[in-house]
Amino acid sequence: MLIREAEVEGRLTDVRLADGRVAELGPRLEAGGDEVVEAHGGALLPGLVDHHVHLLAVAAALASVACGPPDVRDPGGLREALRGAAADVHGWVRGVGYVETVAGDLDARTLDELDDRRPVRVQHRSGALWMLNSRAAAQVGLQDADHPGVERDAEGRATGRVWRADRWLGERLPRGAAPSLDDVGRRLSALGITGVTDATPQLAPGARDALAAALASGAIAQDVLALGWPLDPSVAPPPGGRLRPGPWKIVLADSGLPDLDDLCAEIAAAHTVGRAVAVHCVTREALALLLAALDLCGIVSGDRLEHAALVPAEVVPVLRARGLAVVTQPGFVAHRGDDYRREVPPADLPDLYRCASLAAADVPVGLSSDAPYGPLDPWAVMAAAVHRRTPDGEVLGPAERMTPAAALASYLSPADHPGGSPRRVVPGAPADLVLLHPPLEEALHDLDAALVRLTLVRGELASS
Repeated sequence: MLIREAEVEGRLTDVRLADGRVAELGPRLEAGGDEVVEAHGGALLPGLVDHHVHLLAVAAALASVACGPPDVRDPGGLREALRGAAADVHGWVRGVGYVETVAGDLDARTLDELDDRRPVRVQHRSGALWMLNSRAAAQVGLQDADHPGVERDAEGRATGRVWRADRWLGERLPRGAAPSLDDVGRRLSALGITGVTDATPQLAPGARDALAAALASGAIAQDVLALGWPLDPSVAPPPGGRLRPGPWKIVLADSGLPDLDDLCAEIAAAHTVGRAVAVHCVTREALALLLAALDLCGIVSGDRLEHAALVPAEVVPVLRARGLAVVTQPGFVAHRGDDYRREVPPADLPDLYRCASLAAADVPVGLSSDAPYGPLDPWAVMAAAVHRRTPDGEVLGPAERMTPAAALASYLSPADHPGGSPRRVVPGAPADLVLLHPPLEEALHDLDAALVRLTLVRGELASS
């Protein structure tokens, strides 16, 4: 393929692609037998990398009923959404995106009042909590379960609320095929994304098989770095290098932090087999525990914090000194910022989803979506990092606003080094590229997914 008159790093040039790589840059290159794409001065960039996404959860969410804002905002809307939702082949209804501003705390009793005709399970928008009505709770045997995440009332009865138990719950649900990733792959390509880091912890065999099959079939064109790939070296990823193990995902759940010795043992187990760690960390307490554990068991290149939702100012230089990267999601400010303003103590608001102050302290910052729990659109995430406006239009954390160029550069950093030096369109580089309609300066002003004209993965058209 020959891309004619593209803007690359501020100058117009032709770009030839061959064998999945950038072969040549220069003015007025001969087309020969190449397919020619006229760029008309549009910016040609390395493809974007989403450094934290949950692919199968995105697919499942697309097949679920929305139970929170902006689609649903009150109990009546929730009742209408659940009662009007189509059930799956087993008769179950799956809801996602719930938040307490809609109808308060949901449990089996309150869900029964909304829909008791069939088994219903609703996921909190944080992804940490499932809420089941009585029919669903009975079918999975919730009352007799011994999982620590099963919430119980003062009399020991299961409430229908289950914390941090996705894998356990999944094993008790009716068996069915993994959700199709076809639509997920199309959406990623349309957004200019050519690489993703799947942040699902402890990927089960079925999930690993589903990801491998989607890459083999072309449903997912993007390369995938899997944080939840098992530490067992005998569990090898499929050949070809498109699905690779990444840093080992550890979840420090705010609903119950692990023992320090147990955390150190898990970090050491990952380091011993040559894996860094990627640690889910959203509270001050979790951050303090993690830093204590890393001081005890050591840090290796590639260790990173996922989310880093609340980082006190005095901890920023600590992160820099320890060489830790941060993969964060300012898109939550744009989607949930008004909830934060109501619920988070005012003194903590400047510490939420830091971006600019981390980068200024030379802490690598990788922007990401956390989809389906945050917006998948990288351009919306970049805009959130730049403007930090809540849904009501208030600016949350003005000191943390990034420049448009810095936000884009974060999405251009390699999957293996989030927040590292941006990839470039140079001879020999992989032909994982996104062509925009306008030049870069105009694109940085707008930061909109409509800017994407086409996406190339290994030199092949992934979207247009």
